[in-house]
Amino acid sequence: MKKWNFKSELKRKGIHLLSIFFILSYVLLGSFWGRRIALLFLTLLLIWSLELEFIRLRTKINLPLIRGLWRRKEKNQVGGQVFFLIGAIIALSVFDFKIAVAALLMTTFGDMAAALFGMKFGNHWLKSIPNTAWEGIFAEFIVDLIIGFIFLPHVIIVFVMALTATFVETVFTHADDNLMIPLFSGFNGQIALMVLSFLKLI
Repeated sequence: MKKWNFKSELKRKGIHLLSIFFILSYVLLGSFWGRRIALLFLTLLLIWSLELEFIRLRTKINLPLIRGLWRRKEKNQVGGQVFFLIGAIIALSVFDFKIAVAALLMTTFGDMAAALFGMKFGNHWLKSIPNTAWEGIFAEFIVDLIIGFIFLPHVIIVFVMALTATFVETVFTHADDNLMIPLFSGFNGQIALMVLSFLKLI
């Protein structure tokens, strides 16, 4: 198990709360000016993020206030906020609104629960997956279930999305979970919603 600094990880994970700003921006802009304007705004944020990442990676600027926000592997590649914005734009464009919001919040809070709870209370570590404890996996699944029960219309969709998000976060260690979780969890949730609607269970 690799030793992580809990305070640094807590600070880094706190940046993920920007996802709430992205969702609220989409909701507010969409309610006043329509869905297209809301998506265009998120796309503008994505463009700005890509430009800032290009400058950061090209110039190797080491700003004291934000240098601890990236793990070592992220310091020489595009940051997670870019992948999250891509995932958010796709999810909000393709999936039902509640499915998309649940998937994005699972990405944010499920990931936070897995990392922070696993680091703080992890005692049973998976040998096959580095830096992953069963305590963190269970914490993420519980958080994802809570999010699902708040936003989703059927218990089957809740479990489908929570299981998918937890599985992707745990297993997809070589892909950015900020993109993978909203896509996989949202897609499976959307399929479950369509099947339940077809069967007239919703």
